[in-house]
Amino acid sequence: MLTKTSFQGKLTKTENLFIPFIVAGDPSPELTIQFALRLQEEGADVLELGVPYSDPLADGPTIQRAAQRALKSGMSLRKAIELVPKLREHGLEIPVVIFTYYNPVLQIGHEEFFKLLEHNGVEGLLIPDLPFEESEEIRNQSEEKGIEFISLVAPNSDQRIKQIAEHAKGFLYCVSSLGVTGERKEMSAEALTFIEKVRQHSQVPVAVGFGISTNDHVRLVRDHADGVIIGSKIIRLIEAELENIEKGKMDEALKHFTNEIRALVQ
Repeated sequence: MLTKTSFQGKLTKTENLFIPFIVAGDPSPELTIQFALRLQEEGADVLELGVPYSDPLADGPTIQRAAQRALKSGMSLRKAIELVPKLREHGLEIPVVIFTYYNPVLQIGHEEFFKLLEHNGVEGLLIPDLPFEESEEIRNQSEEKGIEFISLVAPNSDQRIKQIAEHAKGFLYCVSSLGVTGERKEMSAEALTFIEKVRQHSQVPVAVGFGISTNDHVRLVRDHADGVIIGSKIIRLIEAELENIEKGKMDEALKHFTNEIRALVQ
């Protein structure tokens, strides 16, 4: 089978996917590399690398705090993309999806943005505030560069679900609930029905995000979808190790983080 994109070439399976989200530069670029490697060791299939942004629409308070830490460390869209080859140098092999809002892309300009993605070996792109109906130019440019443009569907997508799902590349990001990101106590029956509806139309793996924060959530999602996306919970585990990091206890911090991730997804 021919490999159409580097994303497809590096994705080793299409079900039971574990897709973690972390923010580039949280709490520093060097530690982003270390946490990403630990996530790969614990079975991550794709890494969503978030670009810190000062005015996010979809990010809850946990991810906003991570973005503020990353911005203080000097992170930017350009630097986040340039972090990808450094991740590769340290052993990261899974596909990397750059998760950014659209304004930073406009600031750089489409041509320069895609030049950066291509030059630094980025396999995927996700822009949560770019509606499907306004994404044709970006989707076409992504396809020209062999980069998977990841689409999102939400419970209020209604009649657009079929259209969005049929155009999805890489995997389809299924938002489990309305509102911003963040941990939630439980998933509703309506969310599970929505996931099943999305799967009926999708030709690529359907991965569910927003609110996944316990091992029970992970198991439930795996029964109904092809993958689970975890962001806020993982960032909170990083936050829990900030004191150890500040004290120079890196080995202890990484060991705690790894154990918590293992308990969450195994």
